[in-house]
Amino acid sequence: MSTSKKTISAERMYDVVVAPVITEKATMGSEHNQVTFKVRMDATKPEIKAAVEGLFKVTVTAVNTSVVKGKTKRFRGTIGRRSDYKKAVVTLAEGSSIDVTTGV
Repeated sequence: MSTSKKTISAERMYDVVVAPVITEKATMGSEHNQVTFKVRMDATKPEIKAAVEGLFKVTVTAVNTSVVKGKTKRFRGTIGRRSDYKKAVVTLAEGSSIDVTTGV
């Protein structure tokens, strides 16, 4: 694993981090210094780390990502499909915290 810092522009930082995920499971991660974000599908782990550190002024120790597949839903007999999205679970260093209820 490389220790080089990845630098990205401020515009890309705001593009990479789409929204915080506020679910029961995601809030349980806050006990372990973890915050969950919805990110762009083409975002890489180093990009996500640099974006979260740049936007929230915190130290990130790990980034875990997963692609959440969209569900097939029905509305009045018509079959539709929700979009796939990428989810990033960001582990913060001891003493760092992010308040996801406030805007950036």
